[in-house]
Amino acid sequence: MKTDLTLYESKASPNSRRVRIFLAEKGIEIPIKSVDLGAKKQFSDAYIAINPRRQVPTLVLEDGTAIGEVPAIWSYIEEAYPGKHALLGATPQQKALIAMWERRAELDGIAAVMEGVRNAVAGLKGRALSGPHAYKQIPEIVERSKLRVANFFADFNERLKTVPFVAGEAFSAADITTLVTIDFAAGGMKINIPADFDALRSWYGRVSDRASSKA
Repeated sequence: MKTDLTLYESKASPNSRRVRIFLAEKGIEIPIKSVDLGAKKQFSDAYIAINPRRQVPTLVLEDGTAIGEVPAIWSYIEEAYPGKHALLGATPQQKALIAMWERRAELDGIAAVMEGVRNAVAGLKGRALSGPHAYKQIPEIVERSKLRVANFFADFNERLKTVPFVAGEAFSAADITTLVTIDFAAGGMKINIPADFDALRSWYGRVSDRASSKA
């Protein structure tokens, strides 16, 4: 399915990947405009006019309305193009459980990795938090981030001992954020799923085999 939307994103952005996977699962094709984060194009006047927070991804509608933040982009796509696969849930109960587990994956997982990476990478000096404001790195935070990621792996391993997917019986947005968190931790912090976390490793293998994971 093709649309009149435009997605501004970057291959280097874990949050952009969350949107790409969501679109792939829905079978929706959106024209993409790449924002070169390495060249700091997110700080260009042209991009600031689209997203004053200088972040990716941003979804731009046909009338020029710009939507930032991954959950907001997901919500728009799910409502505008419901299709056959309700990644945010089809019933009140499903919607609540998916929102709950996706929020946990975001706060305890991807945010923890982001905190560790942004406070460690030399190229992000003065950019410890993404957005319009500059913040100094705090190297001491990195060790705490490593502990947070380890706890995230342990907590989600326990969860996946009881259900096939993060939010229950079906693949959802919660699985997308969890998958991206694990890959981001491996690439950005060199932290991998412990060998004895069988439930999480089994889930990761199944979800990584989905065609959408390559988006």
